[in-house]
Amino acid sequence: MTETPPPPAVTVVLAVYNTMPYLTRCLESLAAQTIGPDQLEVIAVDDGSTDGSSAELERFARLHPGLVTVLRQPNSGGPAAPSNRALDRATGRYVFFLGADDYLGPEALERLVATGDRLGSDVVLGRVVGVNSRHVDQTVFAADADHIGLFDSGLPYALANTKLFRRALIEKHGVRFPEGMPVLSDQPFTLAALFHAQRISVRADYDYYYAVRRLDSGNITYGSRQSVRLDALAQLVEYVAALVPAGDQRDAVLVRHFRWELAKLVGDEFRRLDRADQETLVAGVGALVRGHLTEGIRAQLDVESRVRFAVAAHGDVDALLAVIRQDAEVGVPVTVIEGDRSYAAYPGFRSAGGPPDGCFDVTATRDWRAKFDATTVAWERGPQGRALVISGRSPRTDVAEPVVLSAGGVSAAAVVTRDGDGTRVHARLSANELLATSSAAGERRAIKAAVGPATALLRAPGFRAPTPVIRRRGARPYLVAVSVDPLGQVIIGVTPLSVRRVVAHLKRAGLRVGR
Repeated sequence: MTETPPPPAVTVVLAVYNTMPYLTRCLESLAAQTIGPDQLEVIAVDDGSTDGSSAELERFARLHPGLVTVLRQPNSGGPAAPSNRALDRATGRYVFFLGADDYLGPEALERLVATGDRLGSDVVLGRVVGVNSRHVDQTVFAADADHIGLFDSGLPYALANTKLFRRALIEKHGVRFPEGMPVLSDQPFTLAALFHAQRISVRADYDYYYAVRRLDSGNITYGSRQSVRLDALAQLVEYVAALVPAGDQRDAVLVRHFRWELAKLVGDEFRRLDRADQETLVAGVGALVRGHLTEGIRAQLDVESRVRFAVAAHGDVDALLAVIRQDAEVGVPVTVIEGDRSYAAYPGFRSAGGPPDGCFDVTATRDWRAKFDATTVAWERGPQGRALVISGRSPRTDVAEPVVLSAGGVSAAAVVTRDGDGTRVHARLSANELLATSSAAGERRAIKAAVGPATALLRAPGFRAPTPVIRRRGARPYLVAVSVDPLGQVIIGVTPLSVRRVVAHLKRAGLRVGR
């Protein structure tokens, strides 16, 4: 009698749609896994690719017979359907989801499975690092943890499905991806698994997963229309509300969605949408604010988001546009102080028929005291080498000292001056320190201002980006660039460069390589 072979330790699910040339490195990282081919099963579902991804999957399957199963289907519009199809075929004790434009460290699966087996974990997170300046929140990866909770940790900010899941847990609770969500479908899946898990473990001792931002920003995360994202977010928020009872635990999850995804929908790019899309977003965001934005969540939002959400809930498109234009083109508005109340005097404040005063109330908003606009951002040479010199302004004249500007682990006390128009600050952030404290795979970090315990992200209305510079760390060159993200926040991006890209940048912009 022939014995049935034991199942592999882990099934890797790969949903593929037009991911060349990134797919090649992704597949090579699977072939290089130290866990060995007898413990690894790869199920790749080609979701109607038209760019050569299908041929690359076939080539990989021929090179590594028995390791990969390739399935094909017409394009479904998102990763949910191919991921579900692969899950239905999976036989591993664990399942791991890998983006087809991302890749793994060689020991990733061996280490993750060993952790799951040793601790009896239902979900194991291995440290994820960004590539090509892709931002990955590192809160949850601060240290190894044998067990963390969903509601009292950084997990709500780490809801991508790029984790090791015990397949028995997935099947016991019937966890699948919602196929009506072309974007964000991994978040309901991950939330359900985390919610039902008995033990969730974190390993921060190794670069397990490299999350790649395509150079054309072609990842579906970056390319979807605002209306599509709004519909997905509405489904996601309702899913959270159905899964987690109302209260602090639900707030701990939903605050992430209001801070990140919903805030982007009313970010500075809102100005450039056509009127019909603006009206759709205001109606949809307003409904979510009225239905799910609790006081507990509101207290954790930055002041721009609080004001914009309040105006959206009021349903006034023109008032919202005026608020966004003030932030994006003019700067921090004047503060109106009346008795024990303070108001941000955005355009529309106390206008006839406009939003009520409460939409602009910043009395309890501690970060308002640290609100500065960047007036200039430029690279300069100095005694300690090249530095990013930042000048900022606040309309307030009562800003306390000291004022500190920082980006990640790099900070500098600002020189503070006052005049009749407000308070000005001036600080230098060392380029060498910015590079030395960044991940070797690249990193994006926001610039913050701190006034005592109050902190706020630096914005830059009318921003003109300084020319990027190329710096070396060891033998490897990096591009250090300053930009403004969709929320208007000033971002420093550190990106590793190949020799080919260095030459291209030098030819286009005349950049200098320096220490």
